Amino acid sequence: MIKSLGTYDFPSKSRQELYGDDILVHVWRKDSMFFCAAATFRAPKAMKWTDFVDGMVMPLMTSDPDFDRTKELSWQLVDDSFVPDPDKSLEENGIHHKNTIALIGA
Repeated sequence: MIKSLGTYDFPSKSRQELYGDDILVHVWRKDSMFFCAAATFRAPKAMKWTDFVDGMVMPLMTSDPDFDRTKELSWQLVDDSFVPDPDKSLEENGIHHKNTIALIGA
């Protein structure tokens, strides 16, 4: 539990309305020794899943020398198993502002 020293009566500086048609998406590579925390990507809500993964996520993840591109990837959205539709947008896949997606495998 975190105790505040005062009241929190000002708006968040990372609230979705400041990003227009974009959202922040946290991507965490689960059980990675190379990445100790999630990376945050700013992406359009309308971006297709495949464009997001291929254009934004994979360039970072493949910088890990232990990343194995030949392995099947699985995903979690927040804490639940997630099978994204590659041809649908982030929004259509149910990804919301500041959600965390875990990459499992590789």
